[in-house]
Amino acid sequence: MTGKVLERESLHACLDSPVMGSITFLNEVMGRFPDAISFAPGAPHTAFFDDIDIPLHIARYRRYLEEERSLTPAQVDRLLYQYGPSRGLINELVAQALRTDHGIDVPEESVVVTVGCQEAILLVLRTLFTSSRDLLAVANPCFVGLTGAANLLGIDTVAVDDTEECLDFAQLDEVCRRARASGSRIRAMYVAPDFSNPSGSRLGLAARHRLLAVAEREDFLLLEDNAYAFTATDAAALPPLKALPGGERVVHLGTFAKTCMPGARVGYAVADQPVRQPSGGIGLLADELATVKSMVTVNTSPISQAVIGGILLQHRGSVAEAARAKSELYQRNLRVLLHALDRHLGEGARAPAGVSWNRPRGGFFVRLRLTVPADEPLLERSAKEFGVLWTPMSHFYIGSGGDHQLRLACSYLDPEQIEEGVHRLARLLRAVCP
Repeated sequence: MTGKVLERESLHACLDSPVMGSITFLNEVMGRFPDAISFAPGAPHTAFFDDIDIPLHIARYRRYLEEERSLTPAQVDRLLYQYGPSRGLINELVAQALRTDHGIDVPEESVVVTVGCQEAILLVLRTLFTSSRDLLAVANPCFVGLTGAANLLGIDTVAVDDTEECLDFAQLDEVCRRARASGSRIRAMYVAPDFSNPSGSRLGLAARHRLLAVAEREDFLLLEDNAYAFTATDAAALPPLKALPGGERVVHLGTFAKTCMPGARVGYAVADQPVRQPSGGIGLLADELATVKSMVTVNTSPISQAVIGGILLQHRGSVAEAARAKSELYQRNLRVLLHALDRHLGEGARAPAGVSWNRPRGGFFVRLRLTVPADEPLLERSAKEFGVLWTPMSHFYIGSGGDHQLRLACSYLDPEQIEEGVHRLARLLRAVCP
């Protein structure tokens, strides 16, 4: 190799964080074992790709612009083919869907359309966190996209353990107390109240109200990730934090990857919090997010937004309606996975001692607890000898934790693959667990 060679130590320190290599590690393992059944990716199922008619969806959105927004064909062309506004194009449709599906009543000006939910997370963190005194509380274990973004921006995180139905509120109180005592503050807390990635846990209604009350008392914002709420059955649906009393403290984050089309890479942030300007005028937090976005991605692809807009219009402005069949498939897959675990690892199945799992009622993920470390050497053996992949839960914990846990994602697989994959996993666990 010739020319200038950069020293690894001269690059940003965030690259040394284990969380930054988590996704790369899993992709590398999957690439080396392509024939293994993989419970690793929490990706949408491909069964619905045949239903995506991109020209049809764009044509539907064009018709909306011409008929409802009174734009000429030439104006529509410029809107879709040129650079677009940083705030987005389909904000009105997103705001309408939030009102229809969740009872979240916000003006379209409070919506910023982003390049996936990951950009929404990055924009919110960059805008809110201004000094080393600002701390980000996270429900632990936590989505690596959030902890990775915080690490990239140099934001310190503090962990609050989650449980099946709740957060450890005593621990949250202690985190807030310690922050005050040290001269710091909890600026915001990230939560995914419905079937979180990676644990599948869910906040009950009482816990949602309690969390909003703590945010009010301790004066911090809540960053609500709503990616998996659509997988709840109608009977089990709970209102998002943003729709409850106290929701003015919630920045609501969403994505159309799971509900409409992952390849479109369209997400959004709802940030209706008032911001006082130096001039004395009042704007919205969304205005500030749009300013930051203009320096990150400039704008979200107008063509991608047109596809999502067309899908929403096709389903009467409702994400829930657009995602109904998907929700049913993911509910089916989750039932298949839990039943397979019961058959292969439950009582009467020569189950290894100490193996247990949670039973989420929605989402993509189930968490298994083992008596042996669920680490990378075990994953390597699982792939090589037993032909099954999963994700070590330690990748998702702030600090230490999760060493004896693994995550199974069921969204990407068919029932036959789930059944066979659990059969292979059970063989592995009988071989390694005492």
